[in-house]
Amino acid sequence: MNDVPAAPAQPRNPLHGLTLEAILTALQEEYGWAGLDERIPLRCFAFDPSIKSSLKFLRRTPWARAKVEGLYLYMLRERQRRERAGGADPA
Repeated sequence: MNDVPAAPAQPRNPLHGLTLEAILTALQEEYGWAGLDERIPLRCFAFDPSIKSSLKFLRRTPWARAKVEGLYLYMLRERQRRERAGGADPA
């Protein structure tokens, strides 16, 4: 019999269950590499950017990972705000 308790659910944590790769891929699709570098100036976004090299850097650099996660949360909030406003894109 396995008595290990299940991990507590985190229904209010939008990052729960997401990998860093999924977060980075979504940001890259939303903003592109140049847009990421404008928002978070990192060499891994500016010079020969790739998901693989960026993941390597972000996994070793907690402050940079925190900035990327923060930008992802901002992106989610902006999407929700646009949806509530009727889906009009202010571009």
